[in-house]
Amino acid sequence: MRLNGLRGEEKADNGGKEESGTKGAAGKDASSPAGNGGGAKGTDRPSGGGRPPRRRAVRIMRWTALCLALLVLGASAAGYLYYRHLNGNIRKGKLNLGDKQLDRSVPNAAGQRPLNILLLGSDSRSSKENQDLGGAREEADRPGLADVQMLVHVSADRSNMSVVSVPRDTRVTIPKCTDPADGKVYQETSSQIINTSLQNGGPGCTVATWEELTGIPVDHFMMIDFAGVVSMADAVGGVPVCVKSNIRDDKSGLRLEKGTHTIKGEQALQWLRTRHGFEDGSDIGRTHAQHLYMNSMVRQLKSGSRLSDPGQLTDLAESATKALTVDKDLGSVKKLYDLGNDIKRVPSSRITMTTMPWVQDPQDPDAHVIPKKGDADKLFSLVRNDIALDGKDKKKPEPADAKGPAQHAAKVAKDKIAVTVFNGTGTPVLPPAAGRGSDVAAYLVKQGFTKTTSDSTPRAQADTTITYPKQTQRADALAVAKALGLPDDAVRLSPSAEQVTLVIGGDWREGDTYPKPTDAKGDGKGDAKKADGKKSGGSKPSGGDDEDPKNGKGKPENDNKAPESADPLNGDDKSACMEVNPINRF
Repeated sequence: MRLNGLRGEEKADNGGKEESGTKGAAGKDASSPAGNGGGAKGTDRPSGGGRPPRRRAVRIMRWTALCLALLVLGASAAGYLYYRHLNGNIRKGKLNLGDKQLDRSVPNAAGQRPLNILLLGSDSRSSKENQDLGGAREEADRPGLADVQMLVHVSADRSNMSVVSVPRDTRVTIPKCTDPADGKVYQETSSQIINTSLQNGGPGCTVATWEELTGIPVDHFMMIDFAGVVSMADAVGGVPVCVKSNIRDDKSGLRLEKGTHTIKGEQALQWLRTRHGFEDGSDIGRTHAQHLYMNSMVRQLKSGSRLSDPGQLTDLAESATKALTVDKDLGSVKKLYDLGNDIKRVPSSRITMTTMPWVQDPQDPDAHVIPKKGDADKLFSLVRNDIALDGKDKKKPEPADAKGPAQHAAKVAKDKIAVTVFNGTGTPVLPPAAGRGSDVAAYLVKQGFTKTTSDSTPRAQADTTITYPKQTQRADALAVAKALGLPDDAVRLSPSAEQVTLVIGGDWREGDTYPKPTDAKGDGKGDAKKADGKKSGGSKPSGGDDEDPKNGKGKPENDNKAPESADPLNGDDKSACMEVNPINRF
C-alpha cells in the first residue's frame, strides 16, 4: 500500500538564492544599472517604474519559502505520527510456540529465499464487534479457533505464488506448545483437529503445527478476525464473486441470486464463513469459495481501480493494520509494505490456489479428514522445493557438468573434498535421530571423503540436501550424493554455504544410504465415494500422480504440478463460479 504523507522526500523550493542590495538616493535599487547610485552590475532586474520594490519581492519570497518549509515540516511530522499510529494498530505475537522450528528455506543460486506466510482467520468473539458479526455472545471468553488456514508460498525469484489451504476439520498432530503470556504448556496431541491449535497459546502454535504437517518452514504469520474481514472488504470497495444457483444459508446469513455479485462488508464475511451452502456442505467447499474470493480480491487490488485516491489508501491502511495480528518480525508498516511489494511482483496468472488432498478420517469419517497419502505428500514437497504448482516453471539450464554423479566420479579427488554434515532430522514433534550427523560423516570417511566432519549445531528440515557455494564445486557435491545414494535434485547451488554441506533431513532417519522413494501413489485406500455421497480427496477424481500419457523419460508429463485432487485454481480464472448445495437453493 502507498500511504499519504509517509514518503518524506519532498523538499521546499525557496525560489532561488536571496540577493542583497541597497537603495540609492533617488529611491531606486542601488544594484540596478539604471540607479543613480551606479551599483554593482550583473543583476537581472529591469529598470523602470511600476514594479514592486526588490525588498518587497525578497520579503515575499522569504515568507513563501518559510511557509513551504513549515508545511513540509508539518506534513513530515504528521506523517511520522500517522506512521507510529498505524504501527500501534498492529498486534504482534511470537512466530513459533513449539520446542523446535524448521530451518529457513535454502537460498537459490542467486541467493534469494522463498517466502512462506501462514494466513489465519480467527472466529474469536472477544470484542463486541466480533460478537455482533459472529453471534454466540456466550462464547466471548472462549479462545478463538483458526477456521481459515492458508499457506502462501512466494517463490524465491518472485515469479509465482502457491497457496495451500488445509480444511479446518483436518485431524493432525499438534506439537507441544508453550503460551508466552502465562507459560502454560500444552502437551502434544494427535486427537484434535487443526483449527484448535490456535487455542494452545496463539497463532505460534498453529505455525508449529503446520511445520510438523508439511515440513515447510514458515517465515511469517498474519491473522485476521471477523471485524477485520468486513473492514478490509469495505476498504477495497467490494469483491466480485459468482454462484451457479440461488443460495440461502441461514447459518451464515448469506443470500445471493444466481450470477456474479460484488460483495463487501458483512456480506463478504458471510461468503467466507459459509460452509453448508457450497458444494457438499463440508469445509472443503468453503476453502474453494475462499480461493475464489482471494483470487478476485488480488485482481481487484492489482488493477488499482478501487484505490485511486489518498482517502481510499488511508482507509485501507487503517483497516489492514487494525485487522492484523502478525509475528514480531513482521510487526511494522514498513515491513508489511516491503512484503506487499514482494508479493505484488507475482503476476496473477502465476498464482495457484489449492486445497490439501484429503481422505475421510478413519477415527471419525463423518466429521474429520486427514491428508491423502501420496497426493498431499507431493503437494507439500513441491512447495518445499520451490516448484510452481501450475507446472509452468521454466526449465533451469543445467550446468555444463550437471549430467549426474556417475560421470564425475573419476574427475574428483574424494580425499580433497571438505564436507560438513548436519543432523537435521528433528521435527516439531520428533526429536533428532541420535548420532545421525556423526554416523553419516563416518560412513563418508570410509568411502574416501577423509575431510568430512560433523557439526552438532541444531538443524531441522524435511528434505535431505547437499549445498555448495561455487559452481566449480558441483562435481564434488555430486560425488558425495552418489556415495550416499541421493538423487541429483538434492544437490543445490547456494551462495550461503561455506563448503559442500550435507543436511540430513527428516526423510532419512536411519541407514548409511538414502532410502529409495516410496510409491508416490499411496495405498489407494479411501478413494471411493461413500454411500452418503461425500467425496474423498476433494471435488475431483484423485489417485496420486496425474494419469497423463508418459513422456520420453517414463514419468508423468505433469509430475511437477499440483495433483488434480488439490483442486488447483489459477489466479486469472475469472470464470470460476461456486456450486451451491442443493438443500441451500431457493
